[in-house]
Amino acid sequence: MIGIVLVSHSAPLAEGLADMARQIAGGDVRVIAAGGGPEGTLGTDGDRIAAAIREAEGGDGVLVLVDLGSAVLSVRALLADGDLDGARVILADAPLVEGAIAAAATASIGGDLDAAAAAAQEAWDVRKI
Repeated sequence: MIGIVLVSHSAPLAEGLADMARQIAGGDVRVIAAGGGPEGTLGTDGDRIAAAIREAEGGDGVLVLVDLGSAVLSVRALLADGDLDGARVILADAPLVEGAIAAAATASIGGDLDAAAAAAQEAWDVRKI
């Protein structure tokens, strides 16, 4: 089972999106929110992100989606440190909301980590009008 971690500067945003993605995916995909900075502030928290990645890891890797620039930097720093218990982690170049839903749906029908990452990244092309 792959895991999906949603990193947002806002804890409520990450939690709401994780709830939506879990409803789409059903119980077969671990979707974990890692939102907000220390003490409930806006921002990101490397320790919170690392814990979410470890929690999401189900043996087949973890896809991480982020909202804004410093979230990217936080995840990249964790990946560079390599202290994630050997988990295979992909940081998706994808829109947070659309990418999370596409990844969760793909994973729910048996897509592997690479397929879920591709689905998330293809969400850039989804037009709304």
